[in-house]
Amino acid sequence: MSLLYTIVNIAVLVILIGLLIWMQKKHFSFTKRVFTGLGAGIVLGAILQLVYGTGSEVLTETTEWYSIVGSGYIRFLMMIVVPLVMVSIIQSIINLEKTAELGKMSAWIIGILITTTMIAALIGIGSATLFDLSADQIEAGHAENERGTMLETTLGEVENQSAPQKILNFIPSNIFLDMTGERSTSVIAVVIFSVIVGIAVLGVRRKNPEQAEMFTKIVNSLYAVVMRIVTLILRLTPYGILALMANTVASTDFAGIVELGKFVLASYVALIVMFVIHLLLVSLFGLNPFIYLRKVIPVLGFAFTSRSSAGTIPLNIQAQRNSLGIDQGIANMSASFGATMGQNGCAGIYPAMLAVMIAPTVGIDPLSPGFILQLVLIIGISSFGIAGVGGGATFAALIVLSSMNMPVALAGLLISIEAFIDMGRTALNVNGSMVSGTLTSRILKKMDVKIFNDKTAIEESSSL
Repeated sequence: MSLLYTIVNIAVLVILIGLLIWMQKKHFSFTKRVFTGLGAGIVLGAILQLVYGTGSEVLTETTEWYSIVGSGYIRFLMMIVVPLVMVSIIQSIINLEKTAELGKMSAWIIGILITTTMIAALIGIGSATLFDLSADQIEAGHAENERGTMLETTLGEVENQSAPQKILNFIPSNIFLDMTGERSTSVIAVVIFSVIVGIAVLGVRRKNPEQAEMFTKIVNSLYAVVMRIVTLILRLTPYGILALMANTVASTDFAGIVELGKFVLASYVALIVMFVIHLLLVSLFGLNPFIYLRKVIPVLGFAFTSRSSAGTIPLNIQAQRNSLGIDQGIANMSASFGATMGQNGCAGIYPAMLAVMIAPTVGIDPLSPGFILQLVLIIGISSFGIAGVGGGATFAALIVLSSMNMPVALAGLLISIEAFIDMGRTALNVNGSMVSGTLTSRILKKMDVKIFNDKTAIEESSSL
């Protein structure tokens, strides 16, 4: 009987996919199809959980089949990340008029990412204080204790690396290994390699322009092919979001969310406040925040459902270039850097809230100026090299808590709501990278404001 129910559930997903295909043929906009997939996924997931219950055999089998569409889509995106980052950055550099522009772009992007992360830390501290959060308020069960033990084991591995060693991890020693994405800093390593290649081409252009011209033509051809692959993959976005959202809602532990409702509320209040700060920054630079919001929502919707900053890189770059009018090189670098450093949600808000929650258990006043200053500085420094996939926030929390001499095992108390909160964190991370690209492009006068203000630009670039 369970097999029959599973087949019925699969048939429902197929019907919804058919609806999205019909919408595409009827030329519904990309945004409308994305939000239709998002809404349908939420409703479908809620019905599945209501009918079968969390942990049931039918629900487990159904979500496994749905993962072919959802997780399959994420894998396609991850597949194109490295080629896209590499070719895009090389092409961007060889098209620069002056190499000095590269340094300015990188400095502004990284500076904005780290600064906003430190601001996010202050927001996290404020939210945790406002809601009077404390680790003592959570009762540790078997799962929480297991999680705490695992975090302590992981901490041992993290502490074995000194600060210089962590910095060295950014530098590629085997670029082919980093092309496989095996390390948490692989994207940054690929960026560094691509920058070196681009600078080398500029040097060859001065001494042997013919060879440089030949290489440039090859890169431009590769870029055209890679961007075509990106376009083909992005066409699958509504279907991927449909399946991802259905699985997420169907598998969510709503009992845990209710039990830890105050912690969930405090987290999302902090995330929303920081998101509003992002919009205020956009407006301070003379741009309409509502136009910005309308154009980035499809990207944020995917980030929310996938919980992967790295997987969102192709959509991020596409939206920045075609919808926001951001310079190609800045879009490429901000999306790439933002996936592994300066993540406002995972590296800013989350570890700050945990530190405030845990501080009273070890006799520390979380509101003392010395504690807050130390925490914010450590968060800013440690926000480099955070993995842009699910789990990066845990890594950030380990570094921050251990640097503050706090017990990391208590971070395992939030395991039941971790996935739900991580969805919002990832969306904020991605928005932070897009804001850094937007502001940098505006500061360096490399933004096409006409494209930004063109309300149809999002449809033209995304009606795939």
